[in-house]
Amino acid sequence: MSAFTPRHFGTPGSVATAYDHGAHVASWLVDDVPVVWVSRRSTYTSDAAIRGGIPVCWPWFANGPSGDQTPSHGLVRTAAWTLGDHTDSRAQWVLSSGDWPDAYEGAECTLEAQVEGRSLRVAHTVTNTGGDSMSYEVALHTYLHVGDVRDVSVNGLDDVAYFDKVTQTQATQAGDVRIRGEVDRIYDASGPVDVLDPTLERMITVTNEGAQNVVVWNPGPEGAHEMADFADEEWTQMVCVETANIGERRVHLAPGDSHTTALRLDAGVLAK
Repeated sequence: MSAFTPRHFGTPGSVATAYDHGAHVASWLVDDVPVVWVSRRSTYTSDAAIRGGIPVCWPWFANGPSGDQTPSHGLVRTAAWTLGDHTDSRAQWVLSSGDWPDAYEGAECTLEAQVEGRSLRVAHTVTNTGGDSMSYEVALHTYLHVGDVRDVSVNGLDDVAYFDKVTQTQATQAGDVRIRGEVDRIYDASGPVDVLDPTLERMITVTNEGAQNVVVWNPGPEGAHEMADFADEEWTQMVCVETANIGERRVHLAPGDSHTTALRLDAGVLAK
């Protein structure tokens, strides 16, 4: 069976689709409206990550703490995971170390996704089965579908310190996050975060577990234009609110220990 055979799971009116390629939850629809966004230009090939959904970035984020790790966002987004336990509403994938750097030898990853009504939980667990301690970065790089990102507000991060990757400066958030162009910020916070979308009359709440960073990203019009798997106008239709442990917040695992980094998305109605 192909790593791109779609795996559908959910409950009535709430359906997610995932692929063994990257253990990648690519979409989630509630009442036929996307909550998790995927680009219409995304390629489904073994050498590329799916553009959208909830990619797993591990064992480093971007190019890692030292800035020289490749490929960007780690080793597992393009790996063929093995489907494990699954039911009508839940699926689990497993990935053990293969040709990974020695620093991650003995790592075993699982990814579990479960739909329950208007909620989706995705959990990434790493177990250190080796004899040495290890450290890693991780992010669940969640792409959320919105009506028009220029009208969206992201709240729950007021007065939180962040690193702005666009300007390469440290700053502190004042009020809600508003997006008019490129945004790429690593917040020193665990959430929860609410995405208020007046166009779709919806509020998406992102609740994190085992994570110490929230990343907010949108490529803006110029960034979208530069990506072949991202249509020019699609930057207005999405915002990434990512669940992460990055840099100084990376995870340290002693032999035999495990750590779970997880998120729960709740799709609610925006109060008028």
